[in-house]
Amino acid sequence: MIYSRYIRREPLISMEASIVSEPAAAKAYRVLENMIVTLELAPASFVTEGSLIERLALGRTPVREAIQRLAWEGLLDVRPRAGIAIAPLHPGDWLRVLDARRGVEVVLARSAARFVTREAADLFHEAALAMQKAVISGNVLAFIQADKALDEALALAADNPFAARLAAPLQTHSRRFWFRYKADTGLAESAEHHVALIRSILDGDEEGAAKDAKKLMALLRGHAEVAATR
Repeated sequence: MIYSRYIRREPLISMEASIVSEPAAAKAYRVLENMIVTLELAPASFVTEGSLIERLALGRTPVREAIQRLAWEGLLDVRPRAGIAIAPLHPGDWLRVLDARRGVEVVLARSAARFVTREAADLFHEAALAMQKAVISGNVLAFIQADKALDEALALAADNPFAARLAAPLQTHSRRFWFRYKADTGLAESAEHHVALIRSILDGDEEGAAKDAKKLMALLRGHAEVAATR
């Protein structure tokens, strides 16, 4: 049990339960983002605003706000009279995403180790437990959700909204590339690197957290280099 030292034994509020109470716009964003990351909305395909509104059943305004946010993040391209294009996936772009992401991840990791609160620690514990369960069951979709939850815990713990806002879309793009090119073989290895980062953060080890963030980025970059040669 690679997470046993860092998982609380008392019950936690589940990630699913927290999603239920989300505002409609936030829920629309989360659902659409997940559909893009997991390729349910295929790269380079086209959809319409109306079809997304019908699919999500959350109303026009929340879905429109989510579309605008995802367009700003580069995951959608809104084309008047042509529809909404889902961002394509070019393997070489994964390297560019990771080059941009590496520095800010180190900043977030250091800051999280310095400022982590009990609330953030609880989120790390819950995300780690979800990741562990996903590895054991081989559930890639659950692993993706746990990875997203871990990134949100990191953003909260770091107490640096500027760095968190910069990192979030890069994390989403990277998660999408990972799902496309490494999800079939990368669960356990990725989990080991994530738990090392969690360990350093919860121990308040700023230098260790920075090193673990760099190691995680190096692991992902290795995957991206392989994908770029395909």
